[in-house]
Amino acid sequence: MIVTLDGPAGAGKSTIARKLADRLGFAFLDTGAMYRAVTLAAVRNQGPWDDPRALAGLARQCRIDLDGSHVRLNGEDVSELVRTNEVTSHIHHLADNPAVREQMVELQRAIAAGQDIVTEGRDQGTIAFPAAECKVFLTASPEERAKRRVLELQARGDQISVEEVLEQQNERDHRDSTRQVGRLEPASDAIEVSTDNMSSDEVVDRLVEIVSEKTQRANG
Repeated sequence: MIVTLDGPAGAGKSTIARKLADRLGFAFLDTGAMYRAVTLAAVRNQGPWDDPRALAGLARQCRIDLDGSHVRLNGEDVSELVRTNEVTSHIHHLADNPAVREQMVELQRAIAAGQDIVTEGRDQGTIAFPAAECKVFLTASPEERAKRRVLELQARGDQISVEEVLEQQNERDHRDSTRQVGRLEPASDAIEVSTDNMSSDEVVDRLVEIVSEKTQRANG
């Protein structure tokens, strides 16, 4: 069974998806980490940000391995490095690149093949796994999402204001929802869940209910 969790940055997808996968006994796929890994490679290579073909070529040279919460780029553990604000500010160059997205979706499908898996991202229920048995679209208010991102960055030693994060987030939301390939939008058969004023455990409880309902219907 494939369970997709899509939604904007800061909605809590990664944390929720990991907990949900643990509760269900499923594998977990953090697709955002894949885009962050290739973005880190591009940051180290200093782009070239104005050359989409070169960026796609660089992405093809990257070996990405996901193991639980660990992200490895060409054998190096970059789990912390891919979460920096520098990577976040450059990720759109890779995420908006159709050739890079095609590579990432191909890798996502290869990883998920034959597995019970929870996969999270922006286009999992629409592009990567349109036939997934259970699709969820997680949302949260812009202010709530910005506050969560600030706390996450501060925990890593990055000092940034809520206002700065909110501005970056609004720009990213616009790019994510207007890109030509893999744009952020709920699948027509996705169930929308707002995470405002809910703890991660409460959200997971709700998603377990949704998965259970989908499983019962599938089994007749």
